[in-house]
Amino acid sequence: MAEKKPHVLAVPLCAQGHVKPLMSLCRQIAKRGIKVTFVNAQTIHNKIVAAADLELPSEEESNMVLTSIADGLEPDDDPNDPFVLLEALPRTMPETLPELMERINSSNPNERISCLITDLSCGGLFEIAQNMGVEAVGFSPPSFASLAIILQIPKLIQQGNLESNGSVKEVDLIRLSDDIPGWRKDELPRTLSSDLKSEKIVIECVKSHEAANKAKWILCNTCYELEPAACDLHPNFLPIGPLHLWDKSCSNPSNFYPEDASCFSWLDDKPNGSVIYVSFGSTGVFSQQQVDELALGLELSGRAFLWVVRMDLANGSRAEYPDGFLERVREFGKIVEWAPQNSVLSHPAVGCFVSHCGWNSTLEGVSRGVPYLCWPYFGDQQHNERYICDKWEVGLRIDCDEKGIRSRYEIKMKIDMLFSDGKYKENVFKLKEMCSQSVREGGSSYKNLESFINHLRNFGN
Repeated sequence: MAEKKPHVLAVPLCAQGHVKPLMSLCRQIAKRGIKVTFVNAQTIHNKIVAAADLELPSEEESNMVLTSIADGLEPDDDPNDPFVLLEALPRTMPETLPELMERINSSNPNERISCLITDLSCGGLFEIAQNMGVEAVGFSPPSFASLAIILQIPKLIQQGNLESNGSVKEVDLIRLSDDIPGWRKDELPRTLSSDLKSEKIVIECVKSHEAANKAKWILCNTCYELEPAACDLHPNFLPIGPLHLWDKSCSNPSNFYPEDASCFSWLDDKPNGSVIYVSFGSTGVFSQQQVDELALGLELSGRAFLWVVRMDLANGSRAEYPDGFLERVREFGKIVEWAPQNSVLSHPAVGCFVSHCGWNSTLEGVSRGVPYLCWPYFGDQQHNERYICDKWEVGLRIDCDEKGIRSRYEIKMKIDMLFSDGKYKENVFKLKEMCSQSVREGGSSYKNLESFINHLRNFGN
């Protein structure tokens, strides 16, 4: 009789910042000899396939499979609208995911699915796992603090900081600990959205997190040393990050956009620590006026810059540039639609990261020793900015004026301040070493990941 082997099914939330770290985790599981099937909605799967060569390293070839399920979109739905997907998938997954699991189990009885790892924002899948007789494991892509504030919502209601419907009472700042930066009342998960459609999605995600709190295993993309006070709030959850550091080659077939590798030859010609890298992730958009101010601010700085300008950056459309801008910055500026960010941040020429402060970008910059200029957009990014500027002191805020615009003069001033004060580089280097140590043999994240993988091996037999 053939030996039974553990088999993990992984399901991320359908967003770039959620797919990427879960893919990194699954590659590590696969490298350790455990079968992994990674499931995306069809729309997301198609983007990933189109964006990159998906050949996996030889040690993973027989252990990791990328597949998809129907996303439930109607013919008139916009497949690039993440909120449309977030609304459609909960309707279709209760049927499509069990069907996929049954097909997988029937195809090889010795590699039946033994574990479902799913994003905590997809908490409804925990019931599917239970019905299928599969162990459910939660995965949290953002900071541990962002997870902790969601899980503390019942306690905050009990303490009187929140109304029972989730609205915030008149308080200036909500804190979970003196050692964790606080949240302003407009930054909590139930108050992030300015429109009813977005608010509905946010509330459902919060409910999912609360339901998933019952899971035996919750894996988090952070390391204990970065957020000790937050991690101590839930010591039974496992920090196993920064997950991108496990991939020594900096490769990860999970991008929604094709990468432009031409930036490396351009970076090779620049002095160490001289380049400003500018990227706002996969969802940040700006008015054309703000794009103009950023362009002119970079020009005024007189420093070399690598700017990621997605084709939809200007309110969903292609950005236009100020008259003569491209000609004037030709000698010291480079613009690409998408960059291999982890590798770019590892390049010695990069000396500053203008970032939206998404948690993946935060971890990638910190672990590569690059100081920040912070430009948060929504969600947990404001709180991540507080970690960067106030707690860790590895970056500066780019502040808005009274009209909500970050002016060219503010941008230039903060660039000059960051490059002229060595403390930011010094502080971020300490965090770089801390993160590196956590994933080395014997480090905190290394031990946590090995503990979980050993559990998978034993549970699957």
